[in-house]
Amino acid sequence: MEFGKVAFVAGRQPDAQTAYERLVQQYGNTPPEEADVIVALGGDGVMLETMHSHMHLDTPIYGMNRGSVGFLMNDYEEGDLPGRLARAQASVLHPLRMLATTGDGKQHQALAINEVSLFRETRLAAKTKIYVDDVERLDELICDGILISTPAGSTAYNLSAHGPIIPLGAGVLALTPIAPFRPRRWRGALLPVTAEVTFEILESDHRPVSATADYTEVREVKRISVKEDRTVSLSILFNPEHSLEERVLKEQFEP
Repeated sequence: MEFGKVAFVAGRQPDAQTAYERLVQQYGNTPPEEADVIVALGGDGVMLETMHSHMHLDTPIYGMNRGSVGFLMNDYEEGDLPGRLARAQASVLHPLRMLATTGDGKQHQALAINEVSLFRETRLAAKTKIYVDDVERLDELICDGILISTPAGSTAYNLSAHGPIIPLGAGVLALTPIAPFRPRRWRGALLPVTAEVTFEILESDHRPVSATADYTEVREVKRISVKEDRTVSLSILFNPEHSLEERVLKEQFEP
């Protein structure tokens, strides 16, 4: 595929800013609204921010690593960028849509490409009831928090919380508790991507909980519903030898 008009965006890191200046000088720069492809320079945080900021454009994004973590990025190279873009392969992601209801009855929506996370707001552990497709599956989970992760996000916070790595195309989401106290032996679940997960916060006035979709936080939530939104598609471009599918698979064999 040919990408004639390229838009460059960069993180605040000095390496990303230097790369931005060099690439713009070499290839020019098109406003994202008019571009065929967006090239993001930085780490995974910059990639997530770029996807969220330009989601409405339906424009593929090609990342080059100029940050600390680059799981969603390609290696940084300045030469033959048009050729690399033409050879790149697309991975299509569908985000999670979070609907959070707060104590005052207001509803807040946000999209998550990696995960939706619930956290206790005070020294007291959170207590939550969990429903899957309106069926109660856990009457009380006492924990620091819990998250539901997409396959693309399964190697991020989900993995740090001892959740499973999920290959792309597996058709499942990871439901992973964060420092669970009760039930002691419950370590989470794998759910079909069609599932709608609802969290009912117990004793929410005494044990306040926040909900975060990637980096959009809603505090003092009472009820949170999460489901994959297949009406939204995000296209990320990778060099053929380092596709996202290959990275997720390789991550499972890292020592």
